[in-house]
Amino acid sequence: MSNDRDDSNQQNRRRLLQGIGALPLVGMTGLSHGAAPATSAINTTKLAITDTEVTVGQLHSATGTMAISETGSIQAEQLAIDQINAMGGILGRKIKVIKEDGASDWPTFAEKSKKLLVNDHVAAVFGCWTSASRKAVLPIFEKENGLLYYPTFYEGLEQSKNVIYTGQEATQQILWGLDWASKEKKAKTFFLVGSDYIWPRTSMKIARKHIESVGKLGSVVGEEYYPLGNTNFNSLINKIKVAKPDCIFAAVVGGSNVAFYKQLKAAGITGAKQFLLTLSVTEDEMLGVGGENFAGFYSSMKYFQSLDNDNNKKFVAAFKGKYGPKSVIGDVTQAGYLGPWLWKAAVEKAGSFDVNKVVAASPGIELKIAPEGYVKLHDNHHLWSKARIAQGQPDGTFKVVAESKELIEPNPFPKGYQ
Repeated sequence: MSNDRDDSNQQNRRRLLQGIGALPLVGMTGLSHGAAPATSAINTTKLAITDTEVTVGQLHSATGTMAISETGSIQAEQLAIDQINAMGGILGRKIKVIKEDGASDWPTFAEKSKKLLVNDHVAAVFGCWTSASRKAVLPIFEKENGLLYYPTFYEGLEQSKNVIYTGQEATQQILWGLDWASKEKKAKTFFLVGSDYIWPRTSMKIARKHIESVGKLGSVVGEEYYPLGNTNFNSLINKIKVAKPDCIFAAVVGGSNVAFYKQLKAAGITGAKQFLLTLSVTEDEMLGVGGENFAGFYSSMKYFQSLDNDNNKKFVAAFKGKYGPKSVIGDVTQAGYLGPWLWKAAVEKAGSFDVNKVVAASPGIELKIAPEGYVKLHDNHHLWSKARIAQGQPDGTFKVVAESKELIEPNPFPKGYQ
């Protein structure tokens, strides 16, 4: 048995190293193998750092309704950390991870974030998914001067010294997506639907302003919200049938997506008959939803697993090599992968793990190995990224049908949408 396990471990390590070897290292710093700097010089704030290790936290929902969405982020962050460790770590130190489960419960996220920062003294945290979980932990990160890498597309209207936002904000997803719907699909009437918490409600407030006043795209003919975990959408579907919108604009999250799209199809609302654009179905959710239930509908994201570039091909191969050929990669999964690499680059640029120094070194960092293509960190702690629209396919994959010509500058506080 032990020989079998050794062989398996060697195969896993070989696959990982092959994946690392395939990653371009252009733009990465600190890859020399000189003596590691003294701990006293690079850790002046009593973080959990030794001469050989630096400890970070992972804080996601491994259980509960959000696990369907957050599992990919957990996996991608671990892949990045494994790859960085195989290259020698950061400033001569291997990364050790303490994993905590937010359990799809916002008070639990707050409690676990305090544990990671106050008890464990982690140097950085990669975590959260929903805006509700991020809002729950934000006061703790700011009070304790922690550093959070947050991977999810979100509503914007926030900027914190203690958060690096690796997903897109409203101008890069909501506004660009609505403009595409208006121009390419001639949509003039919109039915807004979302889960009932901060991100969907704020996103739809922004969407309504863009549709009715700022962008002057048309009118909103319905707006409905349902609790997280809700599985009965029959009343909503009846309202949609009555309203007959040109576009269903959706921000239903987590496990509720499975019931929502299955019930739409059962009611005869399919991609062949109805234009639907969502902000919240990636390849991760598609595993539960099923391609047959989403086929023909559209998602507005910055990343899809099917992107045809060398960075992404190598990333997908490394991810599937670690998690199996049937594993999939969604938008937030990819954004989660960026976090450890951005942190590594900032630490090496700063020559220190101290949060204030890492934060100061972060603006302007370029990541040329990003699977989405290329990203750059703005002074406002958000990423320059491209926007994309893709159509769901019957086999559960996405076909990219539109892409912004250039990287879109992040603007978390767009005028007219406050």
